[in-house]
Amino acid sequence: MTIYKVVEYPNPRLRIPSKPVTEFDDNLRQIVENMFETMYTSSGIGLAAPQVDIHKQIIVIDLTEDKSDQKVIINPKITFKEGSASIDEGCLSVPLDYRAKVERASHIVVECFNEKGEQYTIDATEELLAICLQHEIDHLEGKLFIDYLSGLKRSMYEKKLSKYQRYKRRAESAS
Repeated sequence: MTIYKVVEYPNPRLRIPSKPVTEFDDNLRQIVENMFETMYTSSGIGLAAPQVDIHKQIIVIDLTEDKSDQKVIINPKITFKEGSASIDEGCLSVPLDYRAKVERASHIVVECFNEKGEQYTIDATEELLAICLQHEIDHLEGKLFIDYLSGLKRSMYEKKLSKYQRYKRRAESAS
C-alpha cells in the first residue's frame, strides 16, 4: 500500500480538470486502496484523485470514525440538487487547517460507478454527505472551497498562507 503525497494549494496541478475513468482494472482498484489509506492517514473524510496528482474522476469518502462506510465514486454526475446547507469546510489540500462556511445544496443525487465498473446512485439526504460529495466533485473540476469565499476572506487567507510559506522556507534553508 502506498501513501500518496497530498498536493497543496496554490499548486496549479489542483486546477487541472480530471478525465473520466475508462478502465476498471486492478490498477484502478490499487489507486482507490491507496487513496483510502492516504485519506485515513491524513485524518480526512473525503479525497479526490487530483489532490494526489491523479487527474481521473475518482473520489473516496468515509464519514465514519471506524472506517466502516467506504464509498468509491467514479465519474460522478450530480443529477439533482435541493435545499441549502453550510458547514465549516476544510480541505487536505488547503494548508493551515483553514476552514470556512460554503453554501451548498443539502440534498443531492449523484450517478456514478464503483471501482468494479458497476453503476449506482447515491441519494445524499444527509447534509454532511451531500456537502462532502459536492466538495470532492469540485476537485474533479479544478475548484477548491476557497474559490467560493468573498474577496476579503480569500485575501486574508492568502496573506496568512504567504506568511506561513515564507516562514517555512526560512526554516528549511536554516536546517
